[in-house]
Amino acid sequence: MEAGSAMPQSPNDIFLSPNALTVLAKRYLKKDDQGEVCERPTDMFRRVAQTIAQVDRRYDPEADVAETAAKFYQLMASLAFMPNSPTLMNAGRELGQLSACFVLPVEDDISSIFDAIKNTALIHKSGGGTGFSFSRIRPENDRVLSTKGVASGPISFMNIFDVATETIKQGGTRRGANMAILRIDHPDIEKFITCKNQTDKLTNFNISVAVTDAFMEAVATGADFALINPRTRQPVRQIKAAALFDLIVKSAWSTGEPGIIFIDVVNRGNTIPNVGAIESTNPCGEQPLLPYESCNLGSINLARVVHNKAIDYPILKDIVWTAVHFLDNVIDANKFPLPQIEEATLKNRKIGLGVMGFADMLLLLGISYNSEAAGHCAEEVMAFIQRESKAASAALAEKRGNFPNFPGSVFDTGNGQGHMRNATTTTIAPTGTISIIAGCSSGIEPLFAISFVRRVLDGAELVEVHPYFEEVARQRGFYSVELMRRIAQTGSIRDLKEIPKDIRRLFVTAHDITPQWHVRLQAAFQKHTDNAVSKTVNFPATATMEDVRQVYLLAYELGLKGITIYRDRSRDQQVLSFGQEKPKAPQYIAPRPRPTRTLGVTELINTGCGKLYVTVNQDDVGFCEVFAQMGKTGGCASSQIESTGRLISLALRAGVQLDAVIKQISGIRCPNPHWSNGGQVLSCPDAISKVLAAAAQVNLSPDQEDGVTMGSCPDCGGSVEHEGGCVVCRACGFSRCS
Repeated sequence: MEAGSAMPQSPNDIFLSPNALTVLAKRYLKKDDQGEVCERPTDMFRRVAQTIAQVDRRYDPEADVAETAAKFYQLMASLAFMPNSPTLMNAGRELGQLSACFVLPVEDDISSIFDAIKNTALIHKSGGGTGFSFSRIRPENDRVLSTKGVASGPISFMNIFDVATETIKQGGTRRGANMAILRIDHPDIEKFITCKNQTDKLTNFNISVAVTDAFMEAVATGADFALINPRTRQPVRQIKAAALFDLIVKSAWSTGEPGIIFIDVVNRGNTIPNVGAIESTNPCGEQPLLPYESCNLGSINLARVVHNKAIDYPILKDIVWTAVHFLDNVIDANKFPLPQIEEATLKNRKIGLGVMGFADMLLLLGISYNSEAAGHCAEEVMAFIQRESKAASAALAEKRGNFPNFPGSVFDTGNGQGHMRNATTTTIAPTGTISIIAGCSSGIEPLFAISFVRRVLDGAELVEVHPYFEEVARQRGFYSVELMRRIAQTGSIRDLKEIPKDIRRLFVTAHDITPQWHVRLQAAFQKHTDNAVSKTVNFPATATMEDVRQVYLLAYELGLKGITIYRDRSRDQQVLSFGQEKPKAPQYIAPRPRPTRTLGVTELINTGCGKLYVTVNQDDVGFCEVFAQMGKTGGCASSQIESTGRLISLALRAGVQLDAVIKQISGIRCPNPHWSNGGQVLSCPDAISKVLAAAAQVNLSPDQEDGVTMGSCPDCGGSVEHEGGCVVCRACGFSRCS
């Protein structure tokens, strides 16, 4: 296997996969007033390169901008480096907002809270994601001196942020995403830990607990742990640290949330403690930031620096230096959504250079992901990137000056020089869609599948095979279409004896690898990364809560700044990400006849489409039928509502449990959500589910989001991968955080 040249041979020599072209057309390329794509990928890379290169003239009026633009173009067109999505989307266009990561402060004050909500809307509209610490907000039922009332607590305000995010949808190109963090010693921490156990709640948030060293020590010793009121700074009660840790483990085992941020570890790595302490991160957890800071991220495609089964470090050095120059220029080219963000960003000039294609690099080197050799490779390559990025930043500082908050001798430049242009230079971010564009594996994740099925618009199913595996399979003589289809059933080749053992050992997937190896590889990268490392630790469906606990303890022991886990099928409505064996012959059930007389109730509920009247009837056996009618008759909405009612009635009389029906239709979203009776009605089917739940006196706890299960893509029906708190479809480019 050979990665090929790291740089294109001519300006138009770009090799993009069909999936990459689909993603670019859908989300990145400019469109005209009719919504038609009006630029090519080469045009996009030129647009970005020329816009970012223009910054050189700010520092040197005689700078050869054309030469710099050519270097930047070559860097991207070679697929050796990609900046974060907002830079690709917005550079050289009217919006001009180029950052992906923001953190906003939230104080214990109504004005501050609603200023943060307003600022969140502006950031999401511009294409960014936001992180918040809600740890300063006083707990639920605490005193409010100005009104003599009681406080509602941080979770109630998180719901308001969630609704605002749902409305904005990040300008239509990137859906809004938030990170909510609460300190482990906040009195509302138990409610926070379980706030997303109902997965229709806070759907635009990832949540993480800020865990302290003191808490981890109390867990280890079995000690009590004090919960502190942030308003008074006084303890309000004691709790068993081990019991609280158990609650985190149980919730994460059940739903994948909350994640953990080791906040004291984060602050020990804070390069500018003279400016302030870090309380929060961006939505995927890899970028700790001070209040109002933003960060510009970019990732090197490691598969592009392997030649003759060895890492080409001279080429990697050139890529690192050009990428640092590029990312520093992005800061000055940026149109910031808020003046406070512009001020904080320019004072610290944080950039985050990371990697993608690590799993592909290992394959090209002949190294298994779950091996000591992989750990050594990770440390070696990231140490090199860290060292060279610092040297490149110092060289820029000599020409352009240190970042304004540079703390002098206190700052560890890592290169023996007293210069540094950027407060941080390295971050390992999730690379969902940009890795599709680059045609490589995501971030530092292992392969998700060797082969998978992609569904195209006409309903046909195409089997897609990892190109390195297909090449080896053909060379070794065991390739067949039938075998590739069999692999697509599970994504893994672990149990296929007809494939040579050395190939099965090399081509391992996320679920072939023990969680401990996931953590060890993450720790190897974290040792040489300024900020944090985004990675999902995958567990099989059979994993126990004790398995999760041990991984959390290992993550802390190895010095990780944070950790996200996902247990396969932990949401009980998840569809398998791959095909399944053919089912047994179905057994059909006839619905019982409808009696002449039924008894029931009719309820009015307001929806985004108008007033909806829902009638739920029972016979002597139980619930048997549902009628639903809009206040206005006719039209597509009315016909769909009528068909929904008929199908529910058919299911009920066929013996389907009512709660199963409710789970299937609750949480389905339409473009016009609506508030009714103090709750959000996401669509007409969601409204019907609420009436059914009220009639049957059951709690709504759907395990679906956006009308689809977590394992399947809502755009193409293909499989989705979990990465750093996000889901990504590599078939069509769909991605969603939280």
